[in-house]
Amino acid sequence: MTSRAVIRRGLRLVALVVAVVVVLTGVVAAAFRLQFTGEPAGWAKSTGNDAMWLGHMWVDGRRTEADVRELATRLRATGIKDVYVHSGPFEMDGRLDPAKYPDAQNFVQWMKNYLPGVRVSAWLGQSVEDALDLDDPASRRNVLAGVAAVMRTGYDGIHYNFEPIGDGDTDFLVLLEETRKHTRLLSTSTPQIEPYPGMRLATRAVLTHDKYWSRGFFQEVADRVDQVAVMTYDSGLPLQSLYGGHVARQAELALELVPETKHVFVGAPAYHDHDVPWSDAAESVALAAEGAKLALSGHGPRERFGLALYVDFAATAEDWAEYRTRWLS
Repeated sequence: MTSRAVIRRGLRLVALVVAVVVVLTGVVAAAFRLQFTGEPAGWAKSTGNDAMWLGHMWVDGRRTEADVRELATRLRATGIKDVYVHSGPFEMDGRLDPAKYPDAQNFVQWMKNYLPGVRVSAWLGQSVEDALDLDDPASRRNVLAGVAAVMRTGYDGIHYNFEPIGDGDTDFLVLLEETRKHTRLLSTSTPQIEPYPGMRLATRAVLTHDKYWSRGFFQEVADRVDQVAVMTYDSGLPLQSLYGGHVARQAELALELVPETKHVFVGAPAYHDHDVPWSDAAESVALAAEGAKLALSGHGPRERFGLALYVDFAATAEDWAEYRTRWLS
């Protein structure tokens, strides 16, 4: 075969691969768009079991009792019953420096005084990509020692956010099991669930890490915690209709995979600095709420299901208005 023939054959192969990618992308986009059709049921809305991630300033001394009192006034008018306050991150060897949460005990006590019905969890995590190694038993022991120490400040629970945890990571499952010795309330953020077969491997080939978890591994994680918060934001999708369908699909899968005895939270993007510019226009609290309502309508009523707003310090008046009008009402 001549070199020219080899080049022609190579170009045909590249063209075929591009054509397949384009077709598959179109099929997935159509599937997401179809998910975002129909009218949600009138009863599909907040059951008063929502959550919110709170920034580090609440426990590092920058916020006062007066600030907590103001926060309580806002949260009383919502369905938020769980808050995850950033109290880390862990060091690269898994240690958690108490100097990172010097005011945690005061914050927890103030929250108990002003919002006795709201559970307060320590939001802890770290990058596990060339950083903290959870496969290392010594690092996991350090993590657990930090968990035990932070729980002594009065937190109700622990909320983990390690990224990116790969699909099938058994050492992460071990960590969840071991954390049970230190807290009665355990929750974790999770990546998105593989929406359709083949998407996990395809995106992994591009990103070099898992964007999606398989349904089986997601279920394994859910079995070991009390609450899962699916991070449905940062989808990379360019259109509102596609993002709404993406959220509906994620919520649909989570409702199917997580037992009714556990809480499912759908992450809602109350922030406006996405990694890609078109996501600022495509993603919103309103669309996350609509997607969640469509999924709930198809599944049927479920008490332990809600939105989790990310994040308090970036949330605008418009974000709060969308939460009230599109999810609470």
